[in-house]
Amino acid sequence: MDDFFKYLTSNQEDKQWGIAFNVVGKATVEPGAIYPAPEHPNGYFFNWSSGRTLSEYQINYITEGSGVLETKSEKHKIEAGTIMLIKPGVWHRYRPNKKTGWVEHYIGIEGDIIDRLFTNPILNAKSPVIKCGLKESVLDCYHRIFELAQKEKPGFQLISSGIAIRLLGSVVSHVKNRDFKGKPLEIAMEDAKFIMRDNLHQDLDFKELASSLNLGYSYFRKMFKKHTGVSPGQYHLHLRLMRAKELLLATDMPIKQVAYETGFDSIHYFSRLFKNKMGQPPSEMRSDE
Repeated sequence: MDDFFKYLTSNQEDKQWGIAFNVVGKATVEPGAIYPAPEHPNGYFFNWSSGRTLSEYQINYITEGSGVLETKSEKHKIEAGTIMLIKPGVWHRYRPNKKTGWVEHYIGIEGDIIDRLFTNPILNAKSPVIKCGLKESVLDCYHRIFELAQKEKPGFQLISSGIAIRLLGSVVSHVKNRDFKGKPLEIAMEDAKFIMRDNLHQDLDFKELASSLNLGYSYFRKMFKKHTGVSPGQYHLHLRLMRAKELLLATDMPIKQVAYETGFDSIHYFSRLFKNKMGQPPSEMRSDE
């Protein structure tokens, strides 16, 4: 895709949608070139000595070259495959290395949904830098947003907002998985999930499960939660309750039998737990079908 930048306007509908785009662009900065380009308007242009503070989020993906990003408290080396997450109200400055230049893809966005997404611990981390490598899934999100912005058809902001969520989701997913990818621990986590899915009819002893995977229980529990977002017990419980829901809706099996088939000896405990997790008791779920 050729270099371009475009400053965008958003209407009330775009803002109520929760994500509004203010600027998008791609720039190839040649070695030794002036940065940023002087044609940027006052709200975005900055010089190195003064830096700048924005009122929006900027998500800048460097795909070639190298450079530096500085905030008031930190200095970060930027390499190809790095995403810079610039938050509103944070003083910063960045530039490419004069010897290498860089290629940047950027979007500037604001809105209630983005505010909520940036409460995620990964996006809200102290460091504004995420090294995710050259990922086609991330680059594709930028290109699709750029194509929509260049045509600027009615509703393009609404479609672009969904792609922005996908972009951030890809980044968060990468960070969550990079401690596991291609390592024996990744296989252990997948084996654990398979064993849980194969045992929806009973409780599991997770200490024994960890031992069967040659992992200490505390370490297994910690890494499983990091891998899935929930503890092993909660993950297995959710699978059992989803199986119970399936049996309630797809069969005429008595509720007591459904409880037994999913590893609950007490129908009262099962019903109470099912209501707590699913929002309604088993009897009502079946009657609502």
